[in-house]
Amino acid sequence: MFVASWRYRMNRFTAKCFAGLLVLGCLANPVTAQDQMQVEDFDSIELYTLENQSGAKVQITNFGAIVTSIVVPDRDGNLGDVALGYDSVESYINAVDKPYFGAIVGRYGNRIANGEFTLDGKTYSLATNNGPNHLHGGVIGFDKVVWDAEPTAVNGKPALKMIYLAKDGEEGYPGNLQIAVTYQWTDENKLIVHYEATTDKATPVNLTQHTYFNLAGEGNGTILDHELMLNASKFTPVDSTLIPTGELRDVEGTPFDFRKAKAIGRDVGVENEQLEFGLGYDHNFVLDSSDEDGDLTLAARVSEPTTGRTLEIHTSEPGIQFYCGNFLDGRLVGKSGKPYVHRGGFCLETQHYPDSPNQSTFPSAILKPGEKYDTTTVFHFSAE
Repeated sequence: MFVASWRYRMNRFTAKCFAGLLVLGCLANPVTAQDQMQVEDFDSIELYTLENQSGAKVQITNFGAIVTSIVVPDRDGNLGDVALGYDSVESYINAVDKPYFGAIVGRYGNRIANGEFTLDGKTYSLATNNGPNHLHGGVIGFDKVVWDAEPTAVNGKPALKMIYLAKDGEEGYPGNLQIAVTYQWTDENKLIVHYEATTDKATPVNLTQHTYFNLAGEGNGTILDHELMLNASKFTPVDSTLIPTGELRDVEGTPFDFRKAKAIGRDVGVENEQLEFGLGYDHNFVLDSSDEDGDLTLAARVSEPTTGRTLEIHTSEPGIQFYCGNFLDGRLVGKSGKPYVHRGGFCLETQHYPDSPNQSTFPSAILKPGEKYDTTTVFHFSAE
């Protein structure tokens, strides 16, 4: 089932439905824009719902291509929202601390050292919006723009394609980058995210999905008792500004060893320089892969003991950033009216490694004219 359930225009949301896609209903949801948001900057912002036969659903807005909610069953069949986020677009636009809840981030997700890189003999300067470094595409990254939304189908099932043209020079990056991100929600409770991009100049590209998860339900305490497995024998240690040193370090014997599932909170507080730099886990893990994996590698598995909900992630990307909500502090109040407490959500961002444009030993993140950026990540929810 596909529903477009609110539309932003002239300071309010109004209902909009698309015929021919098994639309079962629409909801109006008026809001008032805050003064700092300029209405003329936005053509139209809409909220879309993809719902499967069991009633599990995902909601997505074309502002930032943000996943605003993921409603899935627990072991008893009770539906609950496991994605942190807001219930109004103004909250996403004006959020303090820019948590990037649910957004597609880019042109380059994660950090680029000192906000610069050299490509084909030319040095490009980017915004330094994270201390001395560039983070998640800059001041107005892909999380802060309105995407064109195109209802579509994949294998005969409803899907939603988000399209955006990042122009040459936008946020300092070279090349006109044409991007499409397709969201598909299956009857097996799989959220399939397919990224595509082409460019007319060589440019760094690293797109990822920045949803914060709490499998006990958004706003329901911390994620420290969630059991996490990461399919990674190495990680990329960082300096004090969270830029990789270039080393690929073994996880064995460190708090970063998640090859066997363990509680996120078990080692997060131990004395360790890397954990001190990140104020907890905020690191890229180098995924282990084999010829048996095919196109997608098992990256992570997370389970929550009280609800039985499990999230398994497969990806075609070489790395995954594990962030355990270190900067959540209770000031942000989510859609359920509950504050998002310290470590009240975790992110697992599939990606190329941070600062790859400046690290020649890392897998290249440069897209050239005539090439196609084509990558897929699958988030599979279940309960046991």
